[in-house]
Amino acid sequence: MLDPLYWAISWILLQWHTVWHLVFRGSSFLGTDWEWVLAIVFLVLTIRGILFPVFVKQIKSQRAMQALAPQIKELQAKHKGDRETLQREMMELYRKEKANPLMGCLPMLVQIPVFLALFHVLRHLRPALPASYWTLYGWTAEQFHSAAQAKLFGAPIAASFRSTSNDLTAMGANGTTVKIVASVLIAIMIATTFLTSRQMIRKTGWAEDPQQKMIQRLMLYGIPFSLLISGVAFPIGVVIYWTTTNLFTLGQQFWVLRKYPPPPNLGKATTGTAAKAGTGAKAAKASGKGGAKSAPAKPEPSAAAKALAPKVGAKPVAKKTASPALQARRAAAAAKKATAGKQPPADTPTDTPSGATPVNGATPTDSPAATNGASNGKAANPKKGSTARRTSG
Repeated sequence: MLDPLYWAISWILLQWHTVWHLVFRGSSFLGTDWEWVLAIVFLVLTIRGILFPVFVKQIKSQRAMQALAPQIKELQAKHKGDRETLQREMMELYRKEKANPLMGCLPMLVQIPVFLALFHVLRHLRPALPASYWTLYGWTAEQFHSAAQAKLFGAPIAASFRSTSNDLTAMGANGTTVKIVASVLIAIMIATTFLTSRQMIRKTGWAEDPQQKMIQRLMLYGIPFSLLISGVAFPIGVVIYWTTTNLFTLGQQFWVLRKYPPPPNLGKATTGTAAKAGTGAKAAKASGKGGAKSAPAKPEPSAAAKALAPKVGAKPVAKKTASPALQARRAAAAAKKATAGKQPPADTPTDTPSGATPVNGATPTDSPAATNGASNGKAANPKKGSTARRTSG
């Protein structure tokens, strides 16, 4: 079923080998046949160039999923405990907004057949195989033997960590060298696989959709762990292919994320680091609760009110209240002062009762005591009254 793919991968690999053969002319350097190593590297570049539109669709799908994050969170709160209804509502939301949660791992899914095809082709590069296998998928016998003997730092690209001693003897390789080179490449392959997923998640954040989040966790932890187990069975050429793919992906994602960065609010809410994201979510939640219950803000006092207000830390001063006697004395003094201000000058004649003349030339005036007595309804001094009557008589 995959024969057309085997033919396509073989053809691309052989074409790049022909190009690099014109440069190196079959020579090796540092125990490495660079014609075949670079042919595998440029096979990766060719495949990634073909899959670049798929990678752009992956980025667009992730942006669409991020835009739907608030609606997804509302659905999760609305249908909490009802998983079936939640899934149905989310599928309807994806269909309406034309978002696909599976697009996040589409480039990886598309590369799996390519990986399997290269694994199948390199696995047949063993000199012990019958001659009928030498010319499969467009290979010539000369190309078959050249690839079977090609090495990377002394380890054949067709050998694996678990290659038998007979296979290694037929390839002219040392078992210890093969295991060392294979182990280093497998470690680099696992590390770069983890870093590619981590780079994307740190920039775009964890998805709100549980299905999408599960896929992110699978790519971040599941695939690197599976490579730790299965990597020992991969030919070194396949490990070169996978490691080169991961390095290319790191550079491609770095460029795309700088050119098309995720929304800053989503990046802060879910990415950055996990601790910052959790702190921001708690603060937003607390502010939301406080805003719902808080009373309307009071207006700030004016500058005049602030000036009249007591200073902070000052002791309160109680107002002293005057006694009733003191208040009466103060009122009498005030009345006396007011009356004195209205008194006429001393040289101004005043009217005397019944046209009588003053005794001893004195000018009678209204004394404050008499005025106060009249105003209070009291009679004048009787002695002064009798003297006045005798004078007039």
